[in-house]
Amino acid sequence: MTSKETSAGSGRQRSRTPVVPRRALRDGVYDAILEKLLDGSAPPGSSLGIDSLARELEVSPTPVREALVQLEHTGLVTRTALKGYRVAPPLSPEQLAELFDMRGILEVAAVERAVAHTDDLLPELQAAHARHVLAAHRVRKLRGAEGQPTDFADLREYFAADWEFHLTIIRAAGNRFLSQSVESLGTHVHRLRQTVDHGTMDLEQAIDEHAAILAAFETRDPERPRAAMRDHLAAVARRVSADG
Repeated sequence: MTSKETSAGSGRQRSRTPVVPRRALRDGVYDAILEKLLDGSAPPGSSLGIDSLARELEVSPTPVREALVQLEHTGLVTRTALKGYRVAPPLSPEQLAELFDMRGILEVAAVERAVAHTDDLLPELQAAHARHVLAAHRVRKLRGAEGQPTDFADLREYFAADWEFHLTIIRAAGNRFLSQSVESLGTHVHRLRQTVDHGTMDLEQAIDEHAAILAAFETRDPERPRAAMRDHLAAVARRVSADG
């Protein structure tokens, strides 16, 4: 290899090296803004200024702009010409009904397919349920006697464990397109959590309903997991409607 080729090759390597750090920075900014949306510090309808967010997060405007474009695709933020970005309004009752209708269609279908893989699924689902129970315990502990979370960090861990229980079943269905469809709902589930009052959590009910789904799979009866998932989603929809 000539020195010119070596130089060109090293130049190409140098041009590629910033990609991962930049992506990591953008992802970090995305997570920081997402947390503001979910912990109530950026309420629905409030403005999201690129420059002010960049100063707050101590980064340049570029990763903030990229993160906001990404969040716009999720529906969590909106952009108006000449006015910039704002936090999206809460999901309307009609949108909530449609969200749970779609969750029912996709997640019950996933359960129907996952029952064929119950033996492989059960250890993972038991572990996911244990993590959900532990996360709920931490939320209760941090709330203390007042019953209010100290900040959003404990709730974020709890919500992630809750959603992972569902994703464990969905992955067990063995259909990549079904998995992609359900995972795309994750951002809308985030919007759902914007709608719900953070002070009125359904920890006990969700844990009990997940336990019922797990127990249904343990029976090896193909009908019971489907009914348990349907009952859980219907109960969550009723609780969200009552909070709204």
